[in-house]
Amino acid sequence: MIATLSLLPSRWRALPHARRWGAGLLLALLAVAWLLPLAMPLDPARQDLMNILAAPSLAEPLGTDHLGRSQLARMAAAIRLSTGMALVSVLSAALPGVLLGVLAGWRGGWTDRALGLVADCVLALPGLLLVLLLAAIAPGQFWALYVGIALVLWVEYFRVVRATTRSLAASPQLQASRLLGFGHGYLLRRHLWPALAPAVSTLAAFGAANAILAIAALGFVSIGLEPPTAELGLMMTELLPYYREAPWIILQPIAVLFLLVLGCQLLAGREPQ
Repeated sequence: MIATLSLLPSRWRALPHARRWGAGLLLALLAVAWLLPLAMPLDPARQDLMNILAAPSLAEPLGTDHLGRSQLARMAAAIRLSTGMALVSVLSAALPGVLLGVLAGWRGGWTDRALGLVADCVLALPGLLLVLLLAAIAPGQFWALYVGIALVLWVEYFRVVRATTRSLAASPQLQASRLLGFGHGYLLRRHLWPALAPAVSTLAAFGAANAILAIAALGFVSIGLEPPTAELGLMMTELLPYYREAPWIILQPIAVLFLLVLGCQLLAGREPQ
């Protein structure tokens, strides 16, 4: 464990500059979102109608909204919600996408054709329409959003992993390991995963950015989560009528959404070959 921790600075320096900036930006936002409630126990739902649309101050660094709720507390809660749902969506999409992609590329034949047909059927349906259908079935529910996003994202992992596995299955290195009697677990760990990991990590970063944007877009059009949930898109809709009286409050969720997506996009940068 100590040896692993001692390697972290060198691994950090080995990352490309874009990935370092992206990881640093996301870590800073997550630190604010998760450490702030420990230092300043603020309730994002507590209202103070005598202190509505207050300007930023020492007591409220980001001011208050139209119901007197702390913008700092709501921003922290919104970051936790967006990143948490994006992480669950990416994991829910990556796990079946990678496993089915490896299975299709490894087995080939009718297995490959059947799974490819399923993927093509999912691609034929617009992704936003699928998310909207699930959101309409269970309005305001967390599971409907992340399940819909995961159903859209898994095809990307499947297609990339299937193509990579298909080419690797015929490589001399993997064929030699099979002739030596190594099992599927060793082949996956030693030959397939090192080749798949860069592409999967890049897709995961892009998928997280798309998931955050999708959640915010659905909240902005009042189809996603419902008030009083602190969510970036929903906050934009609630604060938009007050842009003249307090322009800083509408800029806050926009800036946080921009920084989250920018961090994911920078983190997705491929390492130089």
